[in-house]
Amino acid sequence: MPDRRRKPERTTPHRDKICKTCGRSFAWRERWAQDWDVIKYCSDECRGYRPGELDAELEAAILELLAERGQDKTICPSEAAKAVGGLESRRDWEGLMEPARAAARRLVAAGRIVVTRHGHVVDPSTAKGAIRLRLR
Repeated sequence: MPDRRRKPERTTPHRDKICKTCGRSFAWRERWAQDWDVIKYCSDECRGYRPGELDAELEAAILELLAERGQDKTICPSEAAKAVGGLESRRDWEGLMEPARAAARRLVAAGRIVVTRHGHVVDPSTAKGAIRLRLR
């Protein structure tokens, strides 16, 4: 029997992935080299996060505000944060901005809304800066 040559190990391409929790894209890191095929979350915070009542309230607020505005009208995620957190001071709702954007990303993944920037539909996982939300 001839000597068999071992097949070379195939390396996994280092493509960006989308975090299962926050919906943002994240890139390959050297420390994840051994486990890149099984990595699902961008951080330890996302790995341990479980959606709660606040997330459901933000999603409901987004959909309610969009329904009030009508078709082809947009809202800012800060409007949903203000509706849930209150308007008494900026401190009340400012901490809800990132959870509001995460709620918007979940609604986009569910096919309920789209995220726009300067009037054009954009990918919510890579959108930076001011975004607007619109019904699908």
